[in-house]
Amino acid sequence: MEHVPPPAEELARLDRELAELDARRAQLLTRRAWLLAALRPPAPTAAPGWNPSAWGAPAAGRPGAPAQPWGYVPPKQPSAPRSAQNVLLTLGGLLLTIAAIAFTLVSWGSMGIGGRSAVLALVTVGALAAPAVLLRRGLTATAEALAALALVLTLLDAYAVHAVAAPDTDGLGFTAVAAGVLAALWTAYGLALGKLHLPLPAAVVLAQWPLLFGAWAAGAPALVVGWALLATAVLDGAIALWGKGTGTRVTACVGGSVMAFSALMVGLTLSVTASGPLGALAPGALLLTGAAAALAGAWRAPRGFARAGGVVAGLAVVAAVGGVPAAAVPEDWGVLAYLSAGLALTAVVRTGLPRNAVLGVLVASAAVVAGALAGALPGLAAVLLGPVTLLSDVWAGSPEGLRAALGSTLPWTGLAAAPVVLAVSAGLLGSAYRWWPSLARIAAPLIAREEPGPAGAAVPGAGGEPGAGTAGTGGTPAPGASGAEAPGAPGAAAPGASGGPWYAGGRAGAPWYAGGAPAARRRPSGAALRGAAGAGAAVLGWGALLLAGAVLDVPYAVAVAGETVLVVGLLALAVRGAGSGRDGSAAVPVTALVVALAGAVSAGLLSLASEGASYAVFGALTALFAGASVRAGAGVERAVFAVAATVGGTVLTGFAGRSLELAPHEAAPLVLLVPALTVLFGARLRRNPVALPVELTGALGALVAVGLAVPDAPFLALVLALCGVLAAGAAVRPERHQVAGYLAAALFVLATWVRLAASEVSFPEAYTLPVTVPALVVGFLRRRKDPEASSWTAYGPGLAATLLPSLAVAWTDPDWQRPLLLGVAALAVTLLGARHRLQALLLLGGAVLALDGLHELAPYVVQVAGALPRWLPPALAGLLLLVVGATYEQRLRDARRLKDALGRMR
Repeated sequence: MEHVPPPAEELARLDRELAELDARRAQLLTRRAWLLAALRPPAPTAAPGWNPSAWGAPAAGRPGAPAQPWGYVPPKQPSAPRSAQNVLLTLGGLLLTIAAIAFTLVSWGSMGIGGRSAVLALVTVGALAAPAVLLRRGLTATAEALAALALVLTLLDAYAVHAVAAPDTDGLGFTAVAAGVLAALWTAYGLALGKLHLPLPAAVVLAQWPLLFGAWAAGAPALVVGWALLATAVLDGAIALWGKGTGTRVTACVGGSVMAFSALMVGLTLSVTASGPLGALAPGALLLTGAAAALAGAWRAPRGFARAGGVVAGLAVVAAVGGVPAAAVPEDWGVLAYLSAGLALTAVVRTGLPRNAVLGVLVASAAVVAGALAGALPGLAAVLLGPVTLLSDVWAGSPEGLRAALGSTLPWTGLAAAPVVLAVSAGLLGSAYRWWPSLARIAAPLIAREEPGPAGAAVPGAGGEPGAGTAGTGGTPAPGASGAEAPGAPGAAAPGASGGPWYAGGRAGAPWYAGGAPAARRRPSGAALRGAAGAGAAVLGWGALLLAGAVLDVPYAVAVAGETVLVVGLLALAVRGAGSGRDGSAAVPVTALVVALAGAVSAGLLSLASEGASYAVFGALTALFAGASVRAGAGVERAVFAVAATVGGTVLTGFAGRSLELAPHEAAPLVLLVPALTVLFGARLRRNPVALPVELTGALGALVAVGLAVPDAPFLALVLALCGVLAAGAAVRPERHQVAGYLAAALFVLATWVRLAASEVSFPEAYTLPVTVPALVVGFLRRRKDPEASSWTAYGPGLAATLLPSLAVAWTDPDWQRPLLLGVAALAVTLLGARHRLQALLLLGGAVLALDGLHELAPYVVQVAGALPRWLPPALAGLLLLVVGATYEQRLRDARRLKDALGRMR
């Protein structure tokens, strides 16, 4: 009979056999892959950017080889021969260089410097000639190492020549000549041996110093040094554009950037520190030449470099052109000269410069304007925030001028040009907003102009892209473009894209996020840009007028009236455009609303110096915001206007209390007038969206009144009771019934407690029981009528009105009768709650009973704790924790059952 092993043994045997088969299969697949790689011809080189190994195809080093089987780990390969060769050659060249330096400077003391120079000359000639021989034999790396050694040797030869042939010559002058000669030598050497990578970058580095050191050695003025730096930068730019090899161009680009920056800094420093317009002409010429060189390089440079060149050129032109008039006017007004020059740069859109260079120049113009505006920010911040200091001394008397009211130590005379800067910028943005279509037509050639692309690319501007199908500014297709393209074809218009360019603006234009090509989706719509221009004009114009008042130090009354009038204008602008939409056209009214609120706060703070000014300003602001809320359409703007009017009315009631010479707690009931009006207003509006914000603002005013009454308990009780009346009035409305009803009950109870405490009543039950008994009767009747009513609503207020004040008094009562009676009453309430399953009775009675018992047992607990050993309480606590931890799951289930039981109660 055939032996059948047990299932476990048979399963183990099968697993071993399968593992052996997998190992054998992996070996065979590896051998098969190697054989296929050896038999197949090499595969053609992949196209640039194509990575066949990323898709599981054969690697470049093993043409045609299939991917390795799963689990195959290739063995570690030894270091590549080429890498090891480079390391060895680098170390060898470094050691030879060190030896040559030591030989020239300190070694072979028996030989003179002339003998050393002769030996170095022979070695240098050999080092220069050896790379040519090595290159013919294909030893490129060795030739590079010897070329590096020859470079160091030529530098040492120059030092030897100076020490032997011209020891008395100036070091800087000799260095300039030597650098020029070596740069020419290494340029010729690099061009002759084109396969070497080091000579030409080394020549570029050496070419940085001849002109600079020559000017320095000649003792030339700073302007000549700047010209030397600029000439070097121009040479570097030419090499970066037309030089041979990537290393050469990169080195020239870095060197040219450093030299150009240094030259422009020299010109800028001389222009700013010039004593007059004539003194600023020469530095201006240097700056203009640098700008011309930057623009010339932008014609052939890639996009990023072309834009950077445009930025540099624009800033240099501003510094050159603006520096001449800036030197002729007082220092405080020089910013206007630079601002004018920066704004004049926008005319570049009409020139034939490359698109990227023009964009760079426009960026420079924007940077100049932003810098000029940043200089005005400190003064504007002082005007807005300075009146905060008046809060510490309200109604101290009207100051003479606006500066005295601000209390700022800023040098206002140095900010004389700041309002003009803000006004000019506001005027330009306002003009752009007003004549946006004309501006779009002017900018159309710039946006439509695209750099040449590869064959088959879409026509620039097609399909809603910038300059959508334009030739100039029109909407006709570009020459050669078909009138309609298939969906998905290159350059096809995105679905829903309009034929007009993205910057054309107008309400009919599709928003920038509505689809189209990816580039179009990244750009804001014309309406958004126009709205941003209008919003910026409103903010800057407002800031210009505010700052002008501080600079001119207008009288206090004029300043207060002027700020109020500005708020009126901004509110009119906000009301006129409120609800105009959510696209860019809404930016102007929204910005006007925000600025109007800021201006109202600033004007209100400024008016605090005088009583009459405070009433006039806050009265006018309250009326203005109330009128704006009536005129504005339904929406957020209307709610904001109404809330601002409510705040203004609350402040006016506070002013009335101060005018009547009332103490803060005495003025608290007067402050409740506005919350009372908001309750009536809410009853009138009911479910209007404006009602809730206004009522919440009134509630905050009531909270302020409560805060004012806190120092005096009787007035606090009165204010709490009045607040309860207002809450009860709001609770009449169905939509406010639940929240306002509970709030009114809580306020009435709290007012009762505060009144009893203020009267130092020792038997509060005499006042609370007459309230508790009717409240419990009313609750009982309600429960009979509606058994589903909550016990908290029916019995909670009545029980709390007596139990809680009695508990508070019992904790300070030294006698035993009150705690005993309170405990009995709380026990009865707790038992009734448990019997009838009423949550309010059970929890209120149980909490009062527990706290009352804790008060009675506390002295004895303290005595017992003092008599026990000190180690016993921690031990008991630890034992308790152990017990709770051991029965944690059971305790958790008990807690859940208790929660469910309480939840089922009414």
